[in-house]
Amino acid sequence: MNYVTTVIIGAGQSGLAMSKHLADRSIDHVLIERGEVANSWRKERWDSLRLLTPNWQSRLPGYAYNGADPDGYMDMPEVVRFIQGYAETLSSPIYTGTRVISVRQTEIGYRVATDRGEWRCETVVLANGACNVANVPKAAECLPTAIASVTPMEYRYPDQFEDGGVMVVGASATGVQLAKEIQLSGRQVTLSVGEHVRVPRLYRGRDIKWWMDAIGVMDMRYDETDDVRRVRRVPSLQLVGTPERSTLDLNALRALGVRITGRLAGIRDGKVQFSGSLGNQCTLADLKMNRLLESIDAWVRENSKDGEFYPPHRFDKTLVDAEPQLGMDLARDGIKTVLWATGYRPDYSWLHVPVLDRKGRIRHDGGVIDDAPGLYVMGLPFLRRRKSSFIAGADDDARELAEHLSATLHRLAA
Repeated sequence: MNYVTTVIIGAGQSGLAMSKHLADRSIDHVLIERGEVANSWRKERWDSLRLLTPNWQSRLPGYAYNGADPDGYMDMPEVVRFIQGYAETLSSPIYTGTRVISVRQTEIGYRVATDRGEWRCETVVLANGACNVANVPKAAECLPTAIASVTPMEYRYPDQFEDGGVMVVGASATGVQLAKEIQLSGRQVTLSVGEHVRVPRLYRGRDIKWWMDAIGVMDMRYDETDDVRRVRRVPSLQLVGTPERSTLDLNALRALGVRITGRLAGIRDGKVQFSGSLGNQCTLADLKMNRLLESIDAWVRENSKDGEFYPPHRFDKTLVDAEPQLGMDLARDGIKTVLWATGYRPDYSWLHVPVLDRKGRIRHDGGVIDDAPGLYVMGLPFLRRRKSSFIAGADDDARELAEHLSATLHRLAA
């Protein structure tokens, strides 16, 4: 039996940031990682993936990118080296290759059982990430057995697919990136589009992430929103990180030959039904993009910075067929593979503390789990700020949660 004040589960950017802030407060702790440091970046991403955020935005407590390409976008080996390099600056013990079997509450704290022994602790931080399991809809069960069903966690490169058409379901960051890559491999792609968030890669000469940082969008707090549950479910931005800093939206995909359809509504007897709401979804995405651009223009005017940037402009509306496709016969249209770019969810199968809602999500208030004092969560979308799930968002969240954790320990000791 091992004893420590805090166990951090996960040694990605969130767990490491929390480790730094606990160490700064002299709170003894360990990190438990099922694989290696930055394991999900190493083993659960496709080969060509790059960060959606520019390199200058890669920063952790007391550590930041210092390479020669601040406006570029790290590929996966570079991300792993960045996070591994940060881990090496910390003095905290990291137990890699250690799988958590269960976390249970005790009278004086928590018991964390692993395949390499058991830990008793007063507090636990769940920093195992938000993307442990692909979120595949039940419609996937209705696919004909002759058609391959693949998730982004299983995808590595287009040539792993059989020759033939590919239907990509979901048009957020993952969906649009993979639709482009697979289309360019010579396979005809059909992209099923639901709710999405359209933004340009560059606006007025700066990266859209630079603008969102500058005008305070990324620092918006969870307790400043009208409906935090809704905000936490907003899809990721339609972005791709490329050396050309190109914009990837539905218009760009259509220009490459990708077929655009509405949201997948169901599958029966080898036939797919699509929603007829594609036009409305695209109109709403265009409207929200223009609102963001208007906010940027207003910030420039209010700060008298017009001379520092290119003039304002607007982008073409999303093209939508006059009569959108409402159905597809998978066999007749040559579809051999369906790729489910329909999001991810955390894996809490080992968490035996009653803090999950009926959909398996943790009930928390900005990372503080009130139903289980001393239990915290890190790295979820919009945990405390809009930037929470990004590398650059880990610092502020970890600082505030470490303060709360420290206060909890003092209260328990009183």
